Amino acid sequence: MKILMVCLGNICRSPLAEGILQSKVGEQHLIDSAGTGDWHVGEQPDRRSIAVAKKYGVDISDQRAMHFNPIFFEEFDLIFAMDKQNLLDIKQLARTEEEKNKVKLILEDATNNADNVPDPYYDGEEAFEHVYQLLDDATNAIVEKYNL
Repeated sequence: MKILMVCLGNICRSPLAEGILQSKVGEQHLIDSAGTGDWHVGEQPDRRSIAVAKKYGVDISDQRAMHFNPIFFEEFDLIFAMDKQNLLDIKQLARTEEEKNKVKLILEDATNNADNVPDPYYDGEEAFEHVYQLLDDATNAIVEKYNL
């Protein structure tokens, strides 16, 4: 299975989601991430995302930000948006109903009752810790739901 995680800039939330899920499913599935904005293309994840991932034994330092491209609808089986705005932005790029159906809100099956993974970019380390916990829960739900 090929899964894409998407947030706004691809330096905070989606790199964490990619790294966390990859650490749980191993190499038999391709997990990647992208951003709906192109400001950070080619950059490493935010240092705070790298630090919180490392705290839990997940290395995301080799990741580089990519801009979401509609070709990804053909390349990935599932696309998980970090928040409702990302979800809308991605679905607007879909050309068919089948492509729209690949796009899900990452927290829709999680047990934490949250709708959106908040963007921690303008907040401190504790916000990145909270995001990590939300994504850890969400990726557990993904592994279970899709038998990864």
